[in-house]
Amino acid sequence: MLRLGLCCLFKEAPIRFRSATAKYVKKLDRAGQLARLGELCLDNALALVAAVEEVHRLGIGAFRVSSPLLPLYTHPEVGYRLEELPSGEEITKILSSVKALKERYQIRLSFHPDQFTLLSSPRPEVTAASLKELDYQVMLAVLIGADVINIHGGGVYGDKSSALLRLVEQVSALPDPIRSRLSLENDDHSYTVRDLLPVCEKLSIPLVYDVHHHRCNPDDLTISEATEACMQSWRQLEREPHFHISSPKFGWQGKPKPHADFIDKDDFPEEWLQIDATIDIEAKAKELAVLKLQKELALPPWCAAGDSPVQRHSAKSESGS
Repeated sequence: MLRLGLCCLFKEAPIRFRSATAKYVKKLDRAGQLARLGELCLDNALALVAAVEEVHRLGIGAFRVSSPLLPLYTHPEVGYRLEELPSGEEITKILSSVKALKERYQIRLSFHPDQFTLLSSPRPEVTAASLKELDYQVMLAVLIGADVINIHGGGVYGDKSSALLRLVEQVSALPDPIRSRLSLENDDHSYTVRDLLPVCEKLSIPLVYDVHHHRCNPDDLTISEATEACMQSWRQLEREPHFHISSPKFGWQGKPKPHADFIDKDDFPEEWLQIDATIDIEAKAKELAVLKLQKELALPPWCAAGDSPVQRHSAKSESGS
Protein backbone atom coordinates (compact mmCIF):
# COMPACT_ATOMS: atom_id res chain seq x y z
CA MET A 1 0.00 0.00 0.00
CA LEU A 2 1.18 3.49 -0.84
CA ARG A 3 1.67 5.69 2.23
CA LEU A 4 2.15 9.44 2.12
CA GLY A 5 4.40 11.07 4.70
CA LEU A 6 4.32 14.39 6.54
CA CYS A 7 7.60 16.26 7.05
CA CYS A 8 8.39 17.57 10.54
CA LEU A 9 5.77 20.27 11.14
CA PHE A 10 2.05 21.01 11.07
CA LYS A 11 0.20 23.87 9.42
CA GLU A 12 -3.08 23.78 11.33
CA ALA A 13 -2.73 21.24 14.13
CA PRO A 14 -1.66 23.03 17.36
CA ILE A 15 1.57 21.04 17.71
CA ARG A 16 4.79 23.01 17.96
CA PHE A 17 8.40 22.05 18.54
CA ARG A 18 10.54 24.47 20.53
CA SER A 19 14.11 25.58 19.84
CA ALA A 20 16.88 27.63 21.41
CA THR A 21 19.89 29.59 20.25
CA ALA A 22 23.37 28.86 21.54
CA LYS A 23 23.83 32.61 22.05
CA TYR A 24 21.03 32.66 24.61
CA VAL A 25 21.94 29.40 26.32
CA LYS A 26 25.59 30.39 26.69
CA LYS A 27 24.53 33.30 28.92
CA LEU A 28 23.42 30.80 31.58
CA ASP A 29 25.61 28.87 33.99
CA ARG A 30 25.83 25.13 33.37
CA ALA A 31 23.02 24.25 35.78
CA GLY A 32 20.83 26.88 34.14
CA GLN A 33 21.72 25.60 30.69
CA LEU A 34 20.75 22.04 31.55
CA ALA A 35 17.52 23.16 33.23
CA ARG A 36 16.51 25.25 30.22
CA LEU A 37 17.49 22.59 27.67
CA GLY A 38 15.74 19.92 29.72
CA GLU A 39 12.53 21.97 29.66
CA LEU A 40 12.70 22.29 25.87
CA CYS A 41 13.49 18.61 25.36
CA LEU A 42 10.62 17.54 27.59
CA ASP A 43 8.18 19.78 25.71
CA ASN A 44 9.43 18.45 22.37
CA ALA A 45 9.17 14.82 23.48
CA LEU A 46 5.55 15.42 24.46
CA ALA A 47 4.96 17.25 21.15
CA LEU A 48 6.31 14.22 19.27
CA VAL A 49 3.81 11.97 21.03
CA ALA A 50 1.06 14.40 20.00
CA ALA A 51 2.44 14.48 16.44
CA VAL A 52 2.28 10.69 16.02
CA GLU A 53 -1.24 10.66 17.45
CA GLU A 54 -2.28 13.42 15.05
CA VAL A 55 -0.69 11.76 12.04
CA HIS A 56 -2.62 8.60 12.89
CA ARG A 57 -5.87 10.54 13.38
CA LEU A 58 -5.45 12.16 9.96
CA GLY A 59 -4.79 8.83 8.25
CA ILE A 60 -1.21 9.73 7.25
CA GLY A 61 1.21 6.82 7.14
CA ALA A 62 4.62 8.34 7.84
CA PHE A 63 6.23 11.20 9.75
CA ARG A 64 9.67 12.73 9.34
CA VAL A 65 10.92 13.76 12.77
CA SER A 66 12.65 17.12 13.02
CA SER A 67 16.38 16.58 13.52
CA PRO A 68 16.79 19.24 16.28
CA LEU A 69 14.15 17.50 18.41
CA LEU A 70 16.63 17.83 21.28
CA PRO A 71 17.87 21.40 20.74
CA LEU A 72 21.64 22.01 20.60
CA TYR A 73 22.36 18.40 21.58
CA THR A 74 25.62 18.24 19.59
CA HIS A 75 26.66 21.88 19.98
CA PRO A 76 30.41 22.07 20.76
CA GLU A 77 29.92 24.48 23.70
CA VAL A 78 26.49 23.81 25.19
CA GLY A 79 25.87 20.24 24.03
CA TYR A 80 24.76 17.61 26.52
CA ARG A 81 23.61 14.04 27.06
CA LEU A 82 20.10 13.06 28.08
CA GLU A 83 21.29 11.68 31.41
CA GLU A 84 22.70 15.13 32.28
CA LEU A 85 19.28 16.80 32.10
CA PRO A 86 17.19 17.13 35.29
CA SER A 87 14.28 15.54 33.40
CA GLY A 88 16.43 13.15 31.35
CA GLU A 89 14.83 9.97 32.63
CA GLU A 90 11.32 11.28 31.97
CA ILE A 91 12.30 12.44 28.47
CA THR A 92 13.73 9.01 27.70
CA LYS A 93 10.51 7.29 28.84
CA ILE A 94 8.35 9.59 26.73
CA LEU A 95 10.50 9.04 23.64
CA SER A 96 10.36 5.28 24.21
CA SER A 97 6.56 5.53 24.31
CA VAL A 98 6.68 6.99 20.78
CA LYS A 99 8.09 3.66 19.58
CA ALA A 100 5.13 1.80 21.04
CA LEU A 101 2.72 4.24 19.40
CA LYS A 102 4.34 4.01 15.97
CA GLU A 103 4.22 0.21 16.17
CA ARG A 104 0.58 0.26 17.25
CA TYR A 105 -0.41 2.58 14.40
CA GLN A 106 2.18 1.24 11.92
CA ILE A 107 3.45 4.76 11.29
CA ARG A 108 6.85 4.94 9.63
CA LEU A 109 9.29 7.37 11.27
CA SER A 110 12.41 8.81 9.67
CA PHE A 111 15.09 11.49 10.07
CA HIS A 112 16.69 13.74 7.47
CA PRO A 113 19.72 15.55 8.97
CA ASP A 114 20.39 19.01 7.58
CA GLN A 115 22.75 19.89 4.73
CA PHE A 116 25.67 20.32 7.12
CA THR A 117 25.80 16.58 7.81
CA LEU A 118 28.43 15.70 5.22
CA LEU A 119 30.42 12.51 4.83
CA SER A 120 32.18 13.49 1.60
CA SER A 121 33.93 16.63 2.85
CA PRO A 122 37.73 16.88 2.57
CA ARG A 123 37.76 18.78 5.89
CA PRO A 124 38.27 16.46 8.92
CA GLU A 125 36.46 18.84 11.29
CA VAL A 126 33.34 18.78 9.09
CA THR A 127 33.41 14.98 8.98
CA ALA A 128 33.90 14.77 12.76
CA ALA A 129 30.92 17.07 13.39
CA SER A 130 28.81 15.07 10.94
CA LEU A 131 29.65 11.78 12.64
CA LYS A 132 28.71 13.32 15.99
CA GLU A 133 25.39 14.39 14.51
CA LEU A 134 24.73 10.91 13.16
CA ASP A 135 25.48 9.42 16.59
CA TYR A 136 22.81 11.72 18.02
CA GLN A 137 20.34 10.89 15.27
CA VAL A 138 20.72 7.15 15.74
CA MET A 139 20.31 7.49 19.50
CA LEU A 140 16.94 9.12 18.85
CA ALA A 141 16.09 6.64 16.09
CA VAL A 142 16.64 3.69 18.42
CA LEU A 143 14.49 5.29 21.13
CA ILE A 144 11.51 6.07 18.90
CA GLY A 145 11.81 3.23 16.39
CA ALA A 146 12.76 5.24 13.29
CA ASP A 147 14.19 3.07 10.51
CA VAL A 148 15.60 5.72 8.13
CA ILE A 149 18.33 8.36 8.56
CA ASN A 150 18.55 9.95 5.13
CA ILE A 151 21.45 12.12 3.95
CA HIS A 152 22.65 13.74 0.74
CA GLY A 153 25.94 12.98 -0.95
CA GLY A 154 27.29 16.41 -0.01
CA GLY A 155 29.44 18.68 -2.13
CA VAL A 156 31.61 17.87 -5.13
CA TYR A 157 34.58 19.95 -3.87
CA GLY A 158 35.99 20.22 -7.37
CA ASP A 159 36.40 16.45 -7.80
CA LYS A 160 33.26 14.32 -7.71
CA SER A 161 35.11 11.00 -7.91
CA SER A 162 37.29 11.82 -4.89
CA ALA A 163 34.30 13.08 -2.94
CA LEU A 164 32.42 9.85 -3.59
CA LEU A 165 35.44 7.82 -2.50
CA ARG A 166 35.48 9.73 0.80
CA LEU A 167 31.76 9.11 1.16
CA VAL A 168 32.23 5.36 0.66
CA GLU A 169 35.12 5.30 3.14
CA GLN A 170 33.17 7.11 5.85
CA VAL A 171 29.95 5.10 5.42
CA SER A 172 31.92 1.84 5.43
CA ALA A 173 33.35 2.73 8.84
CA LEU A 174 29.99 3.59 10.43
CA PRO A 175 28.72 1.39 13.27
CA ASP A 176 25.84 -0.89 12.33
CA PRO A 177 23.09 1.04 14.20
CA ILE A 178 23.77 4.02 11.91
CA ARG A 179 24.65 2.18 8.73
CA SER A 180 21.60 -0.09 8.94
CA ARG A 181 19.36 3.00 8.93
CA LEU A 182 21.33 5.16 6.51
CA SER A 183 20.08 6.03 3.03
CA LEU A 184 21.40 8.35 0.31
CA GLU A 185 19.28 10.81 -1.64
CA ASN A 186 19.89 12.39 -5.03
CA ASP A 187 19.99 16.18 -4.79
CA ASP A 188 19.12 19.11 -7.03
CA HIS A 189 22.68 20.29 -7.67
CA SER A 190 25.55 17.84 -7.13
CA TYR A 191 24.63 14.16 -7.20
CA THR A 192 22.16 12.50 -9.54
CA VAL A 193 20.52 9.12 -9.15
CA ARG A 194 23.09 7.73 -11.62
CA ASP A 195 25.94 9.11 -9.47
CA LEU A 196 24.68 7.48 -6.28
CA LEU A 197 23.48 4.09 -7.49
CA PRO A 198 26.98 2.53 -7.63
CA VAL A 199 27.72 3.91 -4.15
CA CYS A 200 24.49 2.48 -2.76
CA GLU A 201 25.19 -0.87 -4.40
CA LYS A 202 28.75 -1.01 -3.11
CA LEU A 203 27.71 -0.10 0.44
CA SER A 204 24.47 -2.12 0.44
CA ILE A 205 22.48 0.90 1.52
CA PRO A 206 19.26 2.10 -0.14
CA LEU A 207 18.55 5.10 -2.33
CA VAL A 208 15.82 7.60 -1.48
CA TYR A 209 14.64 8.84 -4.86
CA ASP A 210 13.58 12.50 -4.91
CA VAL A 211 11.76 13.01 -8.18
CA HIS A 212 11.76 16.81 -7.88
CA HIS A 213 15.54 16.81 -7.49
CA HIS A 214 15.79 14.47 -10.47
CA ARG A 215 13.81 16.93 -12.57
CA CYS A 216 16.05 19.80 -11.44
CA ASN A 217 19.27 17.80 -11.82
CA PRO A 218 18.57 15.14 -14.46
CA ASP A 219 20.72 12.29 -15.70
CA ASP A 220 20.21 9.68 -18.40
CA LEU A 221 17.65 7.74 -16.34
CA THR A 222 13.93 8.10 -16.89
CA ILE A 223 11.59 8.45 -13.91
CA SER A 224 10.52 4.84 -14.45
CA GLU A 225 14.12 3.63 -14.43
CA ALA A 226 15.03 5.69 -11.36
CA THR A 227 11.91 4.48 -9.57
CA GLU A 228 12.77 0.86 -10.26
CA ALA A 229 16.37 1.37 -9.16
CA CYS A 230 15.17 2.90 -5.90
CA MET A 231 12.69 0.07 -5.36
CA GLN A 232 15.35 -2.54 -5.97
CA SER A 233 17.81 -0.93 -3.54
CA TRP A 234 15.24 -1.29 -0.75
CA ARG A 235 13.84 -4.66 -1.82
CA GLN A 236 17.23 -6.34 -1.66
CA LEU A 237 17.37 -5.30 1.99
CA GLU A 238 13.76 -6.44 2.51
CA ARG A 239 12.72 -2.93 3.49
CA GLU A 240 9.96 -0.59 2.36
CA PRO A 241 11.10 1.83 -0.37
CA HIS A 242 11.20 5.55 0.35
CA PHE A 243 10.63 8.45 -2.07
CA HIS A 244 10.35 12.25 -1.88
CA ILE A 245 8.22 14.60 -3.95
CA SER A 246 7.64 18.35 -4.15
CA SER A 247 6.35 20.84 -6.70
CA PRO A 248 8.06 24.09 -7.76
CA LYS A 249 6.65 27.21 -6.12
CA PHE A 250 7.06 29.28 -9.28
CA GLY A 251 6.31 26.53 -11.79
CA TRP A 252 8.69 24.67 -14.05
CA GLN A 253 9.21 27.73 -16.24
CA GLY A 254 10.46 29.78 -13.26
CA LYS A 255 12.94 28.87 -10.54
CA PRO A 256 12.06 25.22 -9.86
CA LYS A 257 13.87 24.68 -6.55
CA PRO A 258 11.67 26.45 -3.93
CA HIS A 259 8.88 24.15 -2.75
CA ALA A 260 5.24 25.03 -3.37
CA ASP A 261 2.52 24.99 -0.73
CA PHE A 262 0.89 21.95 -2.34
CA ILE A 263 1.80 19.15 -4.73
CA ASP A 264 0.60 19.53 -8.30
CA LYS A 265 -1.10 16.23 -9.06
CA ASP A 266 0.53 16.28 -12.51
CA ASP A 267 3.94 16.15 -10.81
CA PHE A 268 3.11 12.83 -9.14
CA PRO A 269 4.62 10.05 -11.28
CA GLU A 270 2.13 7.53 -12.59
CA GLU A 271 4.76 4.88 -11.87
CA TRP A 272 4.23 5.46 -8.15
CA LEU A 273 0.51 4.79 -8.04
CA GLN A 274 0.79 1.01 -7.87
CA ILE A 275 3.82 0.60 -5.59
CA ASP A 276 4.17 -0.28 -1.93
CA ALA A 277 6.29 2.57 -0.61
CA THR A 278 6.58 5.68 1.54
CA ILE A 279 6.30 9.02 -0.28
CA ASP A 280 7.39 12.00 1.80
CA ILE A 281 5.43 15.10 0.77
CA GLU A 282 7.74 18.11 0.90
CA ALA A 283 5.27 20.98 0.73
CA LYS A 284 4.83 24.20 2.70
CA ALA A 285 1.19 23.50 3.56
CA LYS A 286 2.31 20.42 5.50
CA GLU A 287 -0.57 18.14 6.55
CA LEU A 288 -3.01 20.08 4.35
CA ALA A 289 -0.85 19.25 1.33
CA VAL A 290 -0.67 15.57 2.28
CA LEU A 291 -4.43 15.29 2.74
CA LYS A 292 -5.16 17.20 -0.48
CA LEU A 293 -2.90 14.93 -2.54
CA GLN A 294 -4.26 11.83 -0.81
CA LYS A 295 -7.76 12.88 -1.84
CA GLU A 296 -6.74 13.76 -5.41
CA LEU A 297 -5.05 10.36 -5.82
CA ALA A 298 -8.09 8.60 -4.30
CA LEU A 299 -5.91 6.95 -1.67
CA PRO A 300 -7.62 5.61 1.46
CA PRO A 301 -6.48 6.95 4.84
CA TRP A 302 -3.51 5.02 6.19
CA CYS A 303 -4.45 2.63 8.97
CA ALA A 304 -2.95 -0.10 11.12
CA ALA A 305 -3.58 -3.73 10.20
CA GLY A 306 -7.08 -4.74 11.24
CA ASP A 307 -8.19 -1.09 11.44
CA SER A 308 -10.57 -0.48 8.54
CA PRO A 309 -9.87 2.79 6.69
CA VAL A 310 -13.58 3.05 5.87
CA GLN A 311 -14.55 2.72 9.52
CA ARG A 312 -11.89 5.23 10.59
CA HIS A 313 -12.98 7.71 7.93
CA SER A 314 -16.61 7.38 9.04
CA ALA A 315 -15.63 7.82 12.68
CA LYS A 316 -13.68 10.97 11.88
CA SER A 317 -16.60 12.36 9.86
CA GLU A 318 -19.06 11.70 12.69
CA SER A 319 -16.77 13.39 15.20
CA GLY A 320 -16.53 16.47 12.98
CA SER A 321 -12.82 16.01 12.24
